Amino acid sequence: MLQQILTDGFIDPELLAELNEDQKQTLFFKMREEQVRRWKERDAKQVKKEAGSKRPKKDPAKAVSWMKASDGDDWVWVMGDHPDDQSYDQICDGIMAQRAALQAQQEAEELRAKKEAELEKRFSAVHLDPELVLAAKEEELREKEEELREEEARQAAAKEQLRLMEELKKKEETERLKAEEQLRRLEEERAQQIYMDLKDVQRSRQHQDKDDKEDKAWQDSLRKSKVADQRRRSIAKQTREDYRRRSVRALEQGRVSSVAKSLQGDKPALPPKPKPRNLTVTSDVITQKPGVRRTPSCSSHERIIQWFRDEQLPLRAGFQRDQSRIATWFHGIISRQDAEDLLSERGPGYFLIRVSERILGYVLSYCSPDGCKHFLIDATDNCYSLLGDQLRFSSLGELVEYHEVEALTPSGGEQLLYACGQRGGTVDYADLFTRV
Repeated sequence: MLQQILTDGFIDPELLAELNEDQKQTLFFKMREEQVRRWKERDAKQVKKEAGSKRPKKDPAKAVSWMKASDGDDWVWVMGDHPDDQSYDQICDGIMAQRAALQAQQEAEELRAKKEAELEKRFSAVHLDPELVLAAKEEELREKEEELREEEARQAAAKEQLRLMEELKKKEETERLKAEEQLRRLEEERAQQIYMDLKDVQRSRQHQDKDDKEDKAWQDSLRKSKVADQRRRSIAKQTREDYRRRSVRALEQGRVSSVAKSLQGDKPALPPKPKPRNLTVTSDVITQKPGVRRTPSCSSHERIIQWFRDEQLPLRAGFQRDQSRIATWFHGIISRQDAEDLLSERGPGYFLIRVSERILGYVLSYCSPDGCKHFLIDATDNCYSLLGDQLRFSSLGELVEYHEVEALTPSGGEQLLYACGQRGGTVDYADLFTRV
């Protein structure tokens, strides 16, 4: 293999990449020695040839000298060894690109010279013969007229094609409407037929029920009805027991107000039984019963502030139970989004009570692992309760203390663990306690 490389004077790059540094150095030295040997042989032949032809002899001291590197050794450049060196393919591509550019330039010059010669010949002939000028103009006019006629023909063909497409579209639309109408009629006829069939089946089943009360379908329906009634009674019983347990615990801990005691007595009142729904549609005007107070569904910012100052501030709403200072969990009229932002900064278990920006009341906002939840607090009749809950408290502080132990919902897991206070350096309830 080495002899073949020295004979060819070339080594394949892939084979060179497989050699280590020592083998590369050895190969380079061998190739230089072979080059020097070939130079010496050629010089000897040249000297012998010149001696035979009796030409002036050249300097016998002529020899090959090699450029030295900084380390004193012969300077060698290995193509592709340096990062900036181009590969053999890139060098070949560059050479071919240069040759192609030169050839293209030469061909362009030749074509340009040919065109100039033709133009010069043409214009020289035109200047010599006026008839040729006139003929050239007429030929040019005929070409332009021909182009105009072709353009008009193309436009006419395009318009005709557009007209045909519009007619085809209208025809398709008409056929589609007819098909839809026919399909609709068939659907109505089929629906009427199915309706009559169902009526016949219903009549036959009614007659069969009258004849045989022990029919299997009737028994299944009766069984399902009994199961549903039993389930409803079980749910109602569980609800009453849960409510009684919560009420008794609240009475034992002393967290329920005297208003709740006077309303419920010694024994907690059971939830009212659901009344049968009357599905009869009536046009009578529904009137509100006298003595029932309803919370406004929408109020202005000033109206809410006035309501808080007139009705809630005398009740020390938002204060701690000892009424020494405002509670940490109390906030002013802030939006739902502001409350969620405050709670999301703290984490699950944190809560706050804010004055609602829409109704005359409060909102309990709680941060759970599933996200923020909001519960409306009814503030009518000088007591406080979660909307839909029958437990009433004399202050917001009592409501908070109760739900620090008891869950907010029957599903459980929503206890008020940590109070969410104000952001640093800001107080959002100042307008509730400051009079202008």
